[in-house]
Amino acid sequence: MRMGLSFFVLLLSFGLSAEERPNIIVFLTDDQGWGDLSSNGNTNLSTPNIDSIGAKGATLENFYVCAVCAPTRAEFLTGRYHPRTGVSGVSQGEGRINTDEVLMPEVFKANGYATGAFGKWHSGTQSPYHPNDRGFDEFYGFTSGHWGAYFDPPLDHNKKKIKGNGYVIDDFTDHAIEFIKSTNGQPFFCYIPYNTPHSPMIIDDQWFDKFADADPEMKFHEGKREDINMTRAALAMVENIDWNVGRILKTLDEFNIEENTIVLFLSDNGPNSYRWNGGMKGRKGSIEEGGLRSPFVIQWPGKIAPGSKIESVTSVIDLLPTLSILTDISLENAVTEINKRRSVELHPIDGRSFAGLLTGEKNNLPERMIFNTWRNKISVRTSRFRLDNEGALFDIEIDRGQTNDVAEQFPELAEELRNAAFGFRAEMGAYHDQFANRPYAVGYDRSTTLPARDGIEQGPSITRSSKAPNNSFFENWKSPDDSIMFSVELNEGGTFQAIVYYTCRESDVGATLRLTELGGDSTEAKVTRAFDPPFYDNSKERIKNSHYIVKDFIPLELGILELKRGVQLLQLSAPEIPGEEAIDVHSIELVRSGG
Repeated sequence: MRMGLSFFVLLLSFGLSAEERPNIIVFLTDDQGWGDLSSNGNTNLSTPNIDSIGAKGATLENFYVCAVCAPTRAEFLTGRYHPRTGVSGVSQGEGRINTDEVLMPEVFKANGYATGAFGKWHSGTQSPYHPNDRGFDEFYGFTSGHWGAYFDPPLDHNKKKIKGNGYVIDDFTDHAIEFIKSTNGQPFFCYIPYNTPHSPMIIDDQWFDKFADADPEMKFHEGKREDINMTRAALAMVENIDWNVGRILKTLDEFNIEENTIVLFLSDNGPNSYRWNGGMKGRKGSIEEGGLRSPFVIQWPGKIAPGSKIESVTSVIDLLPTLSILTDISLENAVTEINKRRSVELHPIDGRSFAGLLTGEKNNLPERMIFNTWRNKISVRTSRFRLDNEGALFDIEIDRGQTNDVAEQFPELAEELRNAAFGFRAEMGAYHDQFANRPYAVGYDRSTTLPARDGIEQGPSITRSSKAPNNSFFENWKSPDDSIMFSVELNEGGTFQAIVYYTCRESDVGATLRLTELGGDSTEAKVTRAFDPPFYDNSKERIKNSHYIVKDFIPLELGILELKRGVQLLQLSAPEIPGEEAIDVHSIELVRSGG
């Protein structure tokens, strides 16, 4: 089944020179619902800065993303349905975008743009999946799916481990502003994927106090399902986001570049709790309207008419072709340039440009189907209807809540959409099977980190610190029968210094740790130093029973390990545990010798 446009179709051209091409700023928030904006009718909060983007430009009233975060990021970056790109999940390695895919920052970099990303990547950690390997000159943030600490957290700055400064969203914004200031007239692509209001619901008092005792006027339409404390925290976090968006907009004004900058704002999925969302069915993780409809506002002064309201159904897969046309960039030429640095393929994309809607050259788009899939469920959106996973049909123009199945009124359309959904499910399932259980890349850069997220625990007692692998560590290592396995793939064999990042109580010092390439070499060392730091302060967590615990770790050199080319299994074991436990494990670092 072939969908969408050819990869190289351009619908209009502005005839821009390289110097005239506009800057681009993309805000992508995490778990913010369509209803979490005052401009969409929510009186529980105030978002004047985000709202101003739509007032100065356009609001897309029917813009759709995926049910969860990594798939949305893949579709944004490639213009292709996420299963095609190798992305199938969010918790471990399923978020990696295949290396033969062409990513949006690479397209802009190939056309003379400075490129920077500040926030949550969630599209691959190890080289060659790291953002610095995928088109970003500057990266400051984290590559995992979510983060457990929001004040002074451990972060990644251009592949170097550093500690953040203050509240994580404020810190990302500080670095984005510095990046914008540093471009000195060069066109820039600035990607700001904020990681809030994703849990943990950590937010400073200066933002939360306004909502601490509030009884939100507007609530989820099924009131018994709403956690008011969660809602309060989410509203406070969104107002913090809005303040930071305002800081970026002010920077554009101060440097007199607002007129030549495209600014757009969207979220990656529906809200992460049941709260007011325009009466729509579903939330994050759902393939119903409430899980998929995203806020979307965009401004480009002088090119997009202020206050425009666009009703046509659009999707995150449309952003690569749309922005390419608005900036007069040939995707074909960009791919040719990218191939000078690394090998990519000329994949067709599924999205189509809606640039003409923004500039007023078109009033609508041709009819099409937009597919959404998650956990083997599928729904289909047309310009008027949505077919759900059970085959029910809803007239979204009058029934956002999906309360009235109209399949019997439109039997031919319902059958057409069911057949299309069946075909799409089969096609995407084949991609899933092809890319499932990929090993983790080692040796593509001098240093490769294998976080606990990417390991598999074995044995009777060892467990993860969090229910989700993202940002977890391994603990309760009490038995020599416990171990941690990593499936890795080396582009070439070699000699590596093996380092484990650990904590250990004084009473447990003395365990022997061994790292083994199964069927190959091994190296080991004894734990001789205790390191038992406190957990990061989570006093600003606003909901009870948070499962996020974070602490610092220190390195222990295990020695030299000879690794063979190809797919291998690495096992971290503890053959001797003299204390109650061995160690808690954050990650393993493999440093290629002589690099």
